[in-house]
Amino acid sequence: MARLRYVQSPTPVTPPSAAQAPAAGSTQHTVRSLRALYTTHPEIVAALLPRPLVPAARPQIFVQFAHVAMHLSPERTVTIGAATVGVSCQHEGQPGYYVLAMPMEGEFVVIGGREKFGEPKKIAETRFTLGDEVDGRRRVNAQVIRQGVTFLELDGLVGEPVESPKQFTEHFFCFKGMPTCEPQKNTNGGFDGEVFLTRLVWDRDYSSVRRVHDASLTLRESRFDPLVDVPVLSLDSMVFAEGRTQTRGEVVRAVPGEWLAPFWGQRYDNPQAGVDVALAAEGTNEQGGAHVGV
Repeated sequence: MARLRYVQSPTPVTPPSAAQAPAAGSTQHTVRSLRALYTTHPEIVAALLPRPLVPAARPQIFVQFAHVAMHLSPERTVTIGAATVGVSCQHEGQPGYYVLAMPMEGEFVVIGGREKFGEPKKIAETRFTLGDEVDGRRRVNAQVIRQGVTFLELDGLVGEPVESPKQFTEHFFCFKGMPTCEPQKNTNGGFDGEVFLTRLVWDRDYSSVRRVHDASLTLRESRFDPLVDVPVLSLDSMVFAEGRTQTRGEVVRAVPGEWLAPFWGQRYDNPQAGVDVALAAEGTNEQGGAHVGV
């Protein structure tokens, strides 16, 4: 008898360990995370959000770098570095973040997240260092590198615990669609079939949340990952969190493909010319490079 592992049995044998594995569609992680919020121009936030998402009250950008141990089964744990950049928004009154970028290590997590949840993941190189404690503080640094450019970097000194919730749920919005294989038809905004707004549900269970002093968030020019186009007006907060996260997702609704067409190109390493956005506060104290202020 020959074995062919490109095809799975319609009635697979359930291994004994399956009863201990996470529920289908969710994954358990152990994480060490740098979490930051910064303010940018409200006009840029409005221009970044596809319908039906609308801007939140404050034009903030969420940036997280996570050193993640993914517990895929009792026998298998994979360690990766992952970043998430989200734009503050709302959908029908529910607050969350539209996922603008999600660079991370690991082909299988990139492919799985893009296909299952519509996450705009890209394969990246990451670096994470946590130094020894000196005078009650530890230097932490996280970097994300793509196409030879360290386009995102977070740095600071981890200090004292902060009074903030350690158990909470966050929501992130993505769009899931299949680009058409028949571009000459150009129907539904360039997609084959329906396009869906998805919501990621991330349950946080942190054991420790600490303030980061002398914090800096650095955005560097990259034509493949132009986060520098979303400038830092003020770095509002940065903390270092340790604990566990459980993630899952759900489909919110179908949306017209035309709503997504202007935003889809950045999922690929195909540099875009972009659009001009008029700012009410031209010439404000924005920095695309390091911004220190926490």
